[in-house]
Amino acid sequence: MEKKALIFLADGFEEVEAATPVDYLRRAGIKVVMAAIGKNAAVTGSHGITLTADTTLETMEKQGELNPDGWDCVIIPGGMPGSKNLAACAPVGEFLKKTSGKGKLIAAICAAPAVVLAPLDLLEGKRFTCYPGMEQGLTSGIWTEDKVATDGSLITSRAAGTAAEFAFAIIRILVGSDQEKKLRSALLL
Repeated sequence: MEKKALIFLADGFEEVEAATPVDYLRRAGIKVVMAAIGKNAAVTGSHGITLTADTTLETMEKQGELNPDGWDCVIIPGGMPGSKNLAACAPVGEFLKKTSGKGKLIAAICAAPAVVLAPLDLLEGKRFTCYPGMEQGLTSGIWTEDKVATDGSLITSRAAGTAAEFAFAIIRILVGSDQEKKLRSALLL
């Protein structure tokens, strides 16, 4: 059965933290859908690179596709103001809470664990990492300096420089370590 991952994109997302997981997961045979939270599928990252998402959040809502049962993983890239824009989007927050409640995989990188997940209490009692300094002032979760932290159904990572390891952690959980090893070899990593 094909695994499916959903990645939310908002203006100001960190390009490497979005494009790397999308690329690597697709190479690993995982269906990845990029969903823009605005009305347009074109989303501009924090460094001026525009990606065209596969769909929009609005379209997904209208078509009844915003149901955690249809997804194995949801990915939240960091970047500013992208993380703040995702945190301000009520449907994204509701989807993340429902996804967590069903024990589905949530993967967040850079600012996203602190800015998007923490206010939803999704770090409570979990080991996590994030961009250095973003953990300050958080009252839930157990912060670690690891490049990638996996705790049950939560994967977090630090920054653009850890995006590949972040993607491999998702791949390992969704399709296994053999597929991860094959992709590492193919990418000469």
